[in-house]
Amino acid sequence: MPADLPIEHDVSLQAFNTFGLEARARHYLRVTSDTQLEQLRADAAFEGVPRFVLGGGSNVLLTRDVEALVLHMAIRGREIVGEENGKVLVRAGAGEHWHGFVDYTLAQGLGGLENLSLIPGTVGAAPIQNIGAYGLETKDVFHSLTVFDMGNGVRRTLNAGECRFGYRDSVFKHADGVNLVVLDVTFALPRAWQPNLRYAELAQAVETAGFTAPTPRQVSDLVVAIRRRKLPDPAEIGNAGSFFKNPVVPPAACAALLARFPQLVHHVQPDGSEKLAAGWLIDQCGWKGKSLGAAGVYPKQALVLVNNGGATGAEVQALAHAIQRDVLERFGVELEPEPVFV
Repeated sequence: MPADLPIEHDVSLQAFNTFGLEARARHYLRVTSDTQLEQLRADAAFEGVPRFVLGGGSNVLLTRDVEALVLHMAIRGREIVGEENGKVLVRAGAGEHWHGFVDYTLAQGLGGLENLSLIPGTVGAAPIQNIGAYGLETKDVFHSLTVFDMGNGVRRTLNAGECRFGYRDSVFKHADGVNLVVLDVTFALPRAWQPNLRYAELAQAVETAGFTAPTPRQVSDLVVAIRRRKLPDPAEIGNAGSFFKNPVVPPAACAALLARFPQLVHHVQPDGSEKLAAGWLIDQCGWKGKSLGAAGVYPKQALVLVNNGGATGAEVQALAHAIQRDVLERFGVELEPEPVFV
C-alpha cells in the first residue's frame, strides 16, 4: 500500500450518514484528490475489492456493515471559471457542502440555485440524484462535471446529455456509471436572473413577504424558512429528507384514483403524466407520526422517515416496507425509495 494513501480499517460510519445509523466500513479512504484514486487503482492490495462512494450520507440507508472500501468524497474548492451564452460558470469540488456552495453563489451576486437551498449533502451528489425542490432540478442549471473512471483510470468531462438526467436519476445509478466517481461539478447560472416561483407554496411565501421583485437571496431565505418549518434538521433528528419519490402515473390511472379519492394531491407533468404526492398517500394510510421500533414517520411531514434515537438501518427498512405495502394495498401505487439501501 502506498505510504501516502491513508486507508483506514473498521471505521464507524455513524457520523457520516444523516440518519445517524451505526454501521462500520471494512475499509475507508477520505478522498481529497483524484491522485488518490489513481494510486488506489495501482494498489494491488485492493484489486477486486468492492468500492462504495459516499458523499454527505444524506441519501443512503445503511442496513448493515459495509464490506467494501468506502470512498468518502472530500474534494473541496469553488470558483467562477468563465461565462458562456449569458451564463456564469461556477465550479465546485465534489466534497463541498451543498448549501454552503449555494450560499457562495449568492454571495457572488448569482441567482439560479436559490430554490435548492438547505438541501443536505454534497455538491458531487447533486447530479447523481438530480436533486430538486420547489420547481427546480439540478439538470436545469447544470453545465458539466468531471469524473474519474475507476475502470480504466481516465479522467473526463460529461455534459448534461451524457449524464442522462431523469427524475431523481442519472447515469451514475445505472450499470454503465458504476465506475464513475464525480470529482467536481460546474453549474451555469444566468446573468439575466428571474425568480422561479412555479411552486405554489414558494410563490405564496414571496407574496406574503411583500416582495414584488425578490432577490435571489430573499428567495433563498424563504426556501430555508419553508424547509425548516416542514423538515427536521438531521443534526437534531436523524433522517434523509424525503424518503420516497413522488410516483408518476399515466393520466388514466390518476383519473381512476381521483374518482375514488377526490382529495388526491396530483400535479400534471409536461408529458401529460401525473405526479402524485407521496406524502399525501402515506398520510392517508395513517402513518404520519407513527413508529416501528425506534424508526418513525415525522409528525409534520409523512414523506420523511426519522431515527427517533438508536434506530438500526433494519428498523428503518422495515418501516419503509410497511408503508410501501399499505400504500400499494390502498391505492395500487408503488412507492420507490429515494435513498440507496446498503
